This record gives sequence, C-alpha cells and structure tokens, in this order.
Amino acid sequence: MADISPPDTQKRAGHKQGQTSGKVADFRYKRPSAPSPRQPALQRPRGNGHIRQAYAALDLGTNNCRLLIARPSGPDFTVIDAFSRVVRLGEGLAMSGRLSDAAMERAMGALHICAEKLRRRNVQLARSVATEACRRAANGAEFIARVRAETGIALDIISAQEEARLAVLGCHVLLDRGTGPAIIFDIGGGSTELVLVEAGGAVPRIIDWQSVPWGVVSLSDTIGRDEGASGEQRANRYRAMRRTVLESFAPFAERISGARASTETIRLLGTSGTVTTLASLHLELTHYDRRAVDGLIVPAPAMRAISDRLSTMPFDERRTLPCIGPDRADLVVAGCAILESILDIWPAAQLGVADRGIREGILRSLMAIDGPVRVPPRPRARPA
Repeated sequence: MADISPPDTQKRAGHKQGQTSGKVADFRYKRPSAPSPRQPALQRPRGNGHIRQAYAALDLGTNNCRLLIARPSGPDFTVIDAFSRVVRLGEGLAMSGRLSDAAMERAMGALHICAEKLRRRNVQLARSVATEACRRAANGAEFIARVRAETGIALDIISAQEEARLAVLGCHVLLDRGTGPAIIFDIGGGSTELVLVEAGGAVPRIIDWQSVPWGVVSLSDTIGRDEGASGEQRANRYRAMRRTVLESFAPFAERISGARASTETIRLLGTSGTVTTLASLHLELTHYDRRAVDGLIVPAPAMRAISDRLSTMPFDERRTLPCIGPDRADLVVAGCAILESILDIWPAAQLGVADRGIREGILRSLMAIDGPVRVPPRPRARPA
C-alpha cells in the first residue's frame, strides 16, 4: 500500500524533527534539588525479594491526564492505583497555536497529583508521554521543561506513529476473533489514529496506519461550539465536522479499500472516551461502569443512532445525560462525527469497545523489559 506522512512528521516548534520516541526516560518524582537517599530515582528490584516491581504509565493528552500504576500478575498486571482528570490542555490550541496559561495550570494541578501518587507508591520504572497538544504547540517544549522542573516528571513527546503502536498494544486483546484485516482506532482530544492490523501470533501485525489532527477538542475548536445554537445550526455544524474528518481520512480510505474488499467479516475496535460514552448510553447506564463497557460489542447501527441523536440534541440537554455531564457535553458531538466517519470507510456491522489503550500499552512495554510480554513491531517509517 502507498504511504503518506502523518501530521507529526512535519517539523514543529519545540519538537525536533527525527527525535526518537519509545525510550524509557530517567524519571524522577522529586525535585533534583531535594533527592531522597532512601528512594533512588530509578531502581531495579534486587535478588528474589518479596516486593514486586511497580510500573507506571502516564498519558497527558489534549483533553485528559491519566495515570495507571500496576504490578505484574502472571501474563497480565494488576492495577494498584489510578488517576484521571479532564485538563483540556489543548483548549484554544487550534486557533492560537499555543498552550494557554489556564490550560497549562489545569494540567500542572493534575500532574502534581500524579507525582505524589508515584512517590507514595514507590514506583521504580515508569514512562510518561505527551501527545498531540504538545506536538503541535509552539510552547510545547517550554511546558515540558516546566513540568520536569516543578514535578520531576519527564514527559516524552511521542510521535503519532508511537501513539498508534501503544494503542494497539494496549487494547488488541479485545479485538473480535476472526481472520483477515481489522481496524483499531483511538479518538483522542487532538488527533485520531487509525491502524489496519492483521491477526497472527500473540500480537497483531500493523499493516498500515494514519493519524489525522482531528480529535474531540481540535475539531470542536475548529468548527465551533454549539452552546445556544438552533437545531438547524447544530445540523449544519455536524455535517461540517463529518466533511472535515472524511477529507482527512480519504487517503487512508483509498489505501485500505482492497483490504476491506478482501475480508468477509469487517472487524473494528475503538478505544476512546467517545466509544465508552456511547456504549454507556447504549446500555442505559446511570453511572459509568468500566466492567460493563470494556470488551462490549455494540451493533454499529446503534452507535450511529446514538450519534445522530446527540448531534441534534441541545447542549443543555446533552449535559444532563448520564455518563456525559458538563465535561463531555460540548465535545461528544465531535467524537460522534469522527466515529461515524470511521464507520463510513470501514463499515463494520458491530463495534468492539475498549476502556484501555495507551497507558496499558506503555505498561506492557515496560514489563516486556523484565518479562516475556509480547510487544508489536513498530509501524514502518514512512518514506520521505
């Protein structure tokens, strides 16, 4: 298949072109000026002691800051602590090209909490990543330096290529059984990753992929918010979102057309707040329940029907729905537009839902350093 360059391969301020991703950085959870002799920065377990290694994965996205801390448990792991907060780091970025002061302060507040959890849990091996907002922002590198100085957390600005790989590693176990190619996608705050995979072995092989700079925040900011809009304005806004996303998906859609035609069962797995929120509405949950949502299979027509209903619903009505609330009310419509566009180019009869992704992929990558956890090969670098 032909290749195209994802958005982040273009040179951006604060992120040097060709900078490597995928490394495990030297993470410190106390300020360099106040080291603790009893708690070294990066400590490996010694001998056959009874204290098992603690691993951590932190994902600072365009909309959310999420942390998982876990210990190995057989072929998998057990989560011992977690944190998630909506920080909207990329709010206004589409218009200004910069992270705003208010957005950075929200993110710093969440990161200080993460740093304290990492210290309290005595995490010895970790990786913290930043994605599209920091990739695109002119002051992204400046913000990363501030985070390191004030919290001791060393954020790695990963490429869209690495983001796609980690998402696949984190959720592929929920992909429907079957033969032939499948698509795994991740709708984020500032970008969406689409990955065409082929089953085989412990981990699917990545055949092709694309990242587009449209996530729930970037698309909402670009097309405009709908608070106070009329029914006709909401409908026009949703159509504009769908057109925008489909135009970006077009090169990938053309490349995967042969794969789509060659498989009898079109399999699709999504990881994001959009798919878990819509799955919750499908189940008519009064409160979000990860155990009910993670691994759920939902008919694609049901997801389209929910998307259509949300896109025409007034903002004040959306914010009262269970599992949406004020935090997602103005962003979920953009997620619906992206999801429907994915169903347009890969028309699966049903959609697998994953409440897992980059953080779980990071944890598996870290644990692979010390054990037999299988890690998928990196997607091929795209030719210049």
